[in-house]
Amino acid sequence: MFDLERWQEIFDTIRKNKLRTFLTGLSVASGIFILVILLGFGQGMQNGIAKEFEQDAATSVWVWPGVTTKEYKGMNPGRRIQLRNENYDFIALLLEDQIENKSPRLFIRNSFVNYGNETLAYNVQGVSPQFQFIENEFISQGRFLNQKDEDVKSKIAIISNKINREVFQKLDSPIGEFLDISGISFKIVGVYGDVGGEREEDRIYIPLSTAQQVFNGANRLNNLAYTLPPVDDFDAAVAQSIKFKNTLKTYLQQAHTVAPDDTSAIQIYNPMEEAKRFYSLMGGIKFFFWFVGVCTIIAGIVGVSNIMLIVVKERTREIGIRKALGAKPWSIVGMILHEAIFITAIAGFTGLILSMGLLEIVGPHVEVDYVLNPSVDFNVALTTVFVLIFAGAVAGFFPAWRAAKIHVIEALRDE
Repeated sequence: MFDLERWQEIFDTIRKNKLRTFLTGLSVASGIFILVILLGFGQGMQNGIAKEFEQDAATSVWVWPGVTTKEYKGMNPGRRIQLRNENYDFIALLLEDQIENKSPRLFIRNSFVNYGNETLAYNVQGVSPQFQFIENEFISQGRFLNQKDEDVKSKIAIISNKINREVFQKLDSPIGEFLDISGISFKIVGVYGDVGGEREEDRIYIPLSTAQQVFNGANRLNNLAYTLPPVDDFDAAVAQSIKFKNTLKTYLQQAHTVAPDDTSAIQIYNPMEEAKRFYSLMGGIKFFFWFVGVCTIIAGIVGVSNIMLIVVKERTREIGIRKALGAKPWSIVGMILHEAIFITAIAGFTGLILSMGLLEIVGPHVEVDYVLNPSVDFNVALTTVFVLIFAGAVAGFFPAWRAAKIHVIEALRDE
């Protein structure tokens, strides 16, 4: 006799199982998806930070004078510190064995630059020959400043690729052309480019000695820049830069009668020290991303275990019949495990493909401060999926073992 209500109950059970299986698979897939996206975002942050520090030489140290904020040895606060040539020369002797490249810098304030009848809105700076390496710049045409230019106070100028494109686009080369800087002619002898991009290419460089003599700079300097010898070990490089910074600051504080605890009078920027802070922060962020992703995956694994328990309960009668017909316990275990592995494998690879595809398509176009080209190592992501599958198998084993231990008589009585 056809029992409509019984068949309706069976169909409802099948439909519910499909929904539960879908939701469990979705949970697992979303776990992998979220983990891969978070890891990709973490790598993008690391790429962005590394890019920021690539703009200048990695081992560079920069010094700016400021204003005193504390009374010291009879000197009132509010004094503006002025760096001078003798400070630069003494440091060069004091720390000679710790310096790879060095250069002072003088900003030519209120200068006006003309090329023919065209007025140019670029700033002019007096630097020394080694400034090229401190700023991580390369030469596109001609040459950079040299020591002879510095010694004879040559009236020459180095322009950037950006200035060349904007001003000299009609010429094959700007080399040999003349710029009028505040009424004085400077011959262009080189064109430079900056690793940091066009935002660092609004400058015209002239020899420091020329800038001090021609533009009434006397022996004044606006800042000092150095690079330290490269060190293979990152921690050793950080320690080297901190030691150099502390020695430099101590001398300048003594030379300008500044209180040791006055942080505003002498300001020193040490990229290596900043990099260590950022990378330490990145380690914490990556750990948090891993934690969130793994917790999401664990939630999915728990779902797999639960769905397998439900499957075992609803297939108790079927399992009893199989055992009555001679099915071995391990064949029952294998049957349940296959379903658990199938769910986690399909869901895991689905989440992996979607997340990797999203990073591949969107990642190269991400242009956010401190985030550059989010991506993730495919081998790491793939290994995570295989670990997930193994975890799914473990999660399915316990319901499977429970199914294998069901007594035939009890199973056949199950409604």
